[in-house]
Order: sequence, then C-alpha cells, then structure tokens
Amino acid sequence: MKTVYTCFCTDVIHEGHLNIIREGMKHGKVIAGVLGDEAMIRFNRFPAMEFEERMELIRGIEGVSEVVVQDEIMYDRIIEKLHPDYVIHGDNWIDGPMRAIRDNVKQLLEGYGGQVIEVPCTYNENTRRVEMRARERLRMPEYRRKRLKRLLKLCPIVKVLEVHSGLTGLIAEKTIVSSDGALDQFDAMWISSLCDSTAKGKPDIELVDASSRFRTIDDVMEVTTKPIIFDGDTGGLTEHFVYTVRSLERMGVSAVIIEDKVGLKKNSLFGTEVVQEQDSIEHFCEKIAAGKQIQLTDEFMIIARIESLILDQGMEDALKRARAYVAAGADGIMIHSRKKEPDEILRFCDVYRERDGDTPIVVVPSSFNSVTEAELIKHGVNIVIYANQLTRSAFPAMEQTAKDILTYHRSLEADSRLLPIKEIITLIDEL
Repeated sequence: MKTVYTCFCTDVIHEGHLNIIREGMKHGKVIAGVLGDEAMIRFNRFPAMEFEERMELIRGIEGVSEVVVQDEIMYDRIIEKLHPDYVIHGDNWIDGPMRAIRDNVKQLLEGYGGQVIEVPCTYNENTRRVEMRARERLRMPEYRRKRLKRLLKLCPIVKVLEVHSGLTGLIAEKTIVSSDGALDQFDAMWISSLCDSTAKGKPDIELVDASSRFRTIDDVMEVTTKPIIFDGDTGGLTEHFVYTVRSLERMGVSAVIIEDKVGLKKNSLFGTEVVQEQDSIEHFCEKIAAGKQIQLTDEFMIIARIESLILDQGMEDALKRARAYVAAGADGIMIHSRKKEPDEILRFCDVYRERDGDTPIVVVPSSFNSVTEAELIKHGVNIVIYANQLTRSAFPAMEQTAKDILTYHRSLEADSRLLPIKEIITLIDEL
C-alpha cells in the first residue's frame, strides 16, 4: 500500500483537518506528523496543549494509521525517513510565507517521483468558530502569562518587539518572514515606557500614570496572544511596586523589568550627559524581594535592569549588582549599554556566565545594533528586545506624508508610500 504523509500543528481538530485525512485515505495509508513545540512556535502556532496531549489528539483521528514526530518546519528529515508516496496539505500554503514549505516539499518529492496533493481549505462557520476559540484561549491571562518561561526553555533566544497600541501589537503578532528556507517571527512584545509616553505625546519621565499604561496593555491584549514584557521604569516606591506586580500578574503579563535608578527618570541613552542617580544595591534588592513576595504564581517574572555600564560605574559594579539582584529573587537580569559596539555587553555576559549558567540575560541592542542574534546566543543571551524600532520608523514616515500633503495640497504624491487601507483592515480579526 502506498503511504500518504500529512503534518498537524494544531491543538484542535475540525472538519478541515478531517477532510484532509479522508482525502489522504483515498490514496493510501495515512501517516500523520505532529509538529514539535519549538517548531510550532516558529510556525506562529504556540501550543496550548502539552506535546503528548497533541500526539494523543492526532492518534484519536479515525483513518490515521501511524503518528510520528516532526521536529522541524521543513520536511527534509521526515521525508528522508518515511519516503512517502504523497504529501497532502491544504491549499493555504500556495501563497504567503508558507509557500517556502510547499516549495521545500515539492523539491524533495520530485527527487524520487513522489507527489503533492493539495486539498481546498475548509472555510465555514464551524471551522472559523473552532479556530477563534483556540486563539481566544491563548489570550486568557492564565495561558498568556506562562508563555515567556516556556519560550525560554524552547528557544535559543526569545525575540521581543516593541508595541504601543493594538495595531502595533497585531504587527508583532502576525509578521512572519521566510528566509533561507525557514520561517521566523517575533516571540513576545515589549510595552515600552518611552514608546507608550511618546505615542501619547508625553515626555519619558514616568509622567504617564499606571492606569494609562495598563490601558495600553489592555488594548494590546485584546487583539493578540503573545506574551508581554512590561517596562516598569524604576518600579517607583517599593510600596507602589508591589501593587504594580499584583496588577500585571492578574492581567496576564509575563514579566516586568525595573531599572536600578532613583529620582526623576531620564532616558538611559543620555548616560552621564544628564544627572542620573543609581539606586543602592541594598534598597533595590529590597524592592525585588518585596515584588517576589507579593506575586501569586511562579509564572510571573521580575527582571532587574542594571545601569552600571550606562553610568560609567564599571564592569565589576555591574557584575556585583547582577549577583546581588539574583540572590534577592530576580528571575533575570538586563544589562544595558549606550556604546555603539557590543563589546562591553558581550564581555559582561561571558564573565557572568562563568558563575551562573541559568539566569536569563536580557539585552536591548538599540545603540549597539550591529550585533546579530546568533552572536548574542553564543555569549549566553536569552532575550533580545527591539525596544523602539516601530515608533522610530513610524514617526519619519508620518511626518513626510504630512509635509507632502501641505506641499502639494493633495495626497497623490504620498500615495505610493501608503499601505492600502484594505490590507490594514485584514490584520484585524472579526469575531
């Protein structure tokens, strides 16, 4: 009997999946692959179920003769192992980023005479409702909050993009690229104090109050599923910080990052050009410990941001603080620099990793932006935050459009740079 292979990357089964199995059975014995968790994440399908549960889900489908594990998005290894006569898939991979997967499969099968079977995707009210419920579950606080810790276990580096509105949240959520025969996307979102303030036309001095910033989180959470890291600035008074922790945890935020400075906030990239005072190790440790004591779950993370390199206090001071903050309960450390080259950041990581190989290290390569994610991984970095790029790219584009309209007294000259409103609307899911 000939063999038919298909791969599932889902937590739910609807009639579209069953239709693929039924069609496959017409051609031979159906072998179903289950995409591994790490590959699922790269495929923009964060698993809401444990891997073994997903295996059992597929085993329970009538018509599936065998269930196997597919550890990679591309089919090279699984096709080499199984040598199927057919690979069956919905026709939704003909266009968009998934086309890279289709091209990969076709090339592999053509090497020995195998064939691709493409089944028209089943789009109806029932399938739409099932998929919507699956997405809604990932938006729930109890599912979203724990995702960052899971990502840290599954990914060589967690890629985080700044968002400051529902629309920018959708960009972080839905942007997928195909390059070098693989798919890639962002893993999480960063609610930046700087960008949140800028979007509201306010200075970045902790002027925007917690209630307003929490509304931004609500706007983002309502339309996305990915985990959120919140920029907590200094954390404020310890007595206030504990309430922030409790509120963020209840909302489903995965982590808060607080910096070891006191007084009126000034952006770190100004360095010593403006007066900035670093907190004492003892006081900042007390703030961390108070936050950890008040939280209710093991899923929420408090990450300590160290400003020693920004304020020219030296490498030893930064390392001393990192060790003290972790001892006080910090779940991770963020090391920051305003230099154009990543050398001091990488040196910090190397020295810190000599004693501590487990605590997550976070970096924000805004100024030292030539460093690649592959380089950061080699030096033990776990999370990279692209902290303000969407805001910085939007402002000049909008300003130029405004200038063109004033200059030409019409919008035609700007039109070639504008995204059709229909394409923007397609980002937004309807209930």
